[in-house]
Amino acid sequence: MNKIISNTILLILIMDPLGNLPIFMSILKKFGDKRKKIILIREMLIALMIMILFLFTGEKILSFLNLKTQVVSISGGIILFLIAIKMIFSSGNNNFEESITKEKEPFLVPLAIPLIAGPSILATLMLISHQNPNQMLMLIISLILAWSFSLIILLSTEIFINLFGENAVNALEKLMGLILIMLSTQMFLDGIKLWFKT
Repeated sequence: MNKIISNTILLILIMDPLGNLPIFMSILKKFGDKRKKIILIREMLIALMIMILFLFTGEKILSFLNLKTQVVSISGGIILFLIAIKMIFSSGNNNFEESITKEKEPFLVPLAIPLIAGPSILATLMLISHQNPNQMLMLIISLILAWSFSLIILLSTEIFINLFGENAVNALEKLMGLILIMLSTQMFLDGIKLWFKT
């Protein structure tokens, strides 16, 4: 149970729904409320399918590349640390919304990929599937819980912005970044410990 909770928290932090709130709002602002929800749910479902695919193929990819657990753990810790630094020191400006044609409805890019199922979350899913090859059910539960939490947050975008304001949302994202730094440091140290043992 503890493992499910810790993996769920890790995945939520990397999906960063709070950080994605302003971007989703900007991209979907020209659509009506009903259409906005349909697009959001559709893109989230596409992202979930991609993440599940990586969760199941991650171990095979790492085995094919002949990567050892400790190397994966160290590199995973470094990646998560860099993500956390970006979360803490981000200026809040993002140009994803400028990358799509204003007349077209977003499909797959940039909402599903890379905002939700980005390189960071896919790399993390490969890492945790490699570390827990016999606990796939637990990992799927963690992923679905994290995905559901992110979906609820994104569906409540306007409520969050109106309730807390953009500054409070940015402060929460920075707090999530601090927690992610601690998790990434632990992952890095576990990898170092494994390296010296072997």
